[in-house]
Amino acid sequence: MRNTITEHEDCFAAIILVQNELGLHARPAARIAQEAQKFRCELRLVVEDQEVDAKSILDILSLAAVRGTEITLKGWGDDARQALEHMADTLHRTLGEGA
Repeated sequence: MRNTITEHEDCFAAIILVQNELGLHARPAARIAQEAQKFRCELRLVVEDQEVDAKSILDILSLAAVRGTEITLKGWGDDARQALEHMADTLHRTLGEGA
């Protein structure tokens, strides 16, 4: 499944479904934060009404996203489009069935 990046007035966004049966645990959270730190733009993860910094492993873990959770990835700034493409792919691989 490819993730679609949508462009809004002030940001780019993608929705990723957590498919890993263990949910969003420490190892994928660390990988996500590590990859997000490669970009200058602001990157946020949103689950329901909770929005966190995608560059912080502790913030990511606080989402407590279980299998079946939809995570919205948002980004804005200089390299936001490139970051969203990379991060959506990273999240799909990290949170997919085989993760």
